[in-house]
Amino acid sequence: MNKVILVIIDGLRCDVAFKEMRYMVRLSREGLAARFTLKAEMPSLSKPLYETLLTGIPPYISGVTSNEFKGRSTQKSIFHLTKEKGLINAAAAYYWISELYNCYPFDPPLHREQEKEDMPIQFGRFYFEDDYPDSHLFVDGEILRRKYKPDFLLIHPMGVDYFGHLYGGSSREYAKKTSETDGLLSKYIPLWLDDGYQVIVTADHGMDDFGNHGGESSEERDVPLFLVGDRFTSVCYEPPSQLGIAPLICRLLKINPSKAMNSITSPATMG
Repeated sequence: MNKVILVIIDGLRCDVAFKEMRYMVRLSREGLAARFTLKAEMPSLSKPLYETLLTGIPPYISGVTSNEFKGRSTQKSIFHLTKEKGLINAAAAYYWISELYNCYPFDPPLHREQEKEDMPIQFGRFYFEDDYPDSHLFVDGEILRRKYKPDFLLIHPMGVDYFGHLYGGSSREYAKKTSETDGLLSKYIPLWLDDGYQVIVTADHGMDDFGNHGGESSEERDVPLFLVGDRFTSVCYEPPSQLGIAPLICRLLKINPSKAMNSITSPATMG
């Protein structure tokens, strides 16, 4: 079945992920998931990298070069492409995702819940506080999955990023929040796999020891990538950047990528 769930764990740096995400690491060790270190594009900021992950376009081309970017994206995202092909998509995510692809500016009473089949994101649940509980966000995503049965679903929790900014990327609090997110994945991934989804788990950017990101350091740019599902039959090489994620999703969904998408070979051979 050609269905994909993309989980973007905001602000999750790679070394902490590989240490604290015991469920995800165990899947990779048992041969049930592929695991990579991915190099984030620059600048290592959230809104530019949401755009990169969902369009395959680097910030210097997309024009989304800072978190202060105003307006909607000018690129075709996975949401646009799935809608054009008659597929169903959904997102449980931070409100910047809605602003990039559906409604700008975000007005919580109007845009918190969206059911707009004529918009790029057809079904959405969007939060607007950085401390919105990840447990609630995963439930939002699961409600969308069960109700609308999307071919492509984005789930985007913010808790790791929030704790990173508060306490730093090497803190006990940041590590604990990462472990809690891994626990949520251990609850939902088996359900998703049983329903025929391929699951991609990654991050937009990392977090340095002082609670910052945006720069070139490995703590800020190195993020994890886990590929879980029966379509990932063998690993070819470690992808150099985030530009291959959107084309990979297109291949999994069996739809054509946009003309502007970077044509980097995806990080797995699929059966």
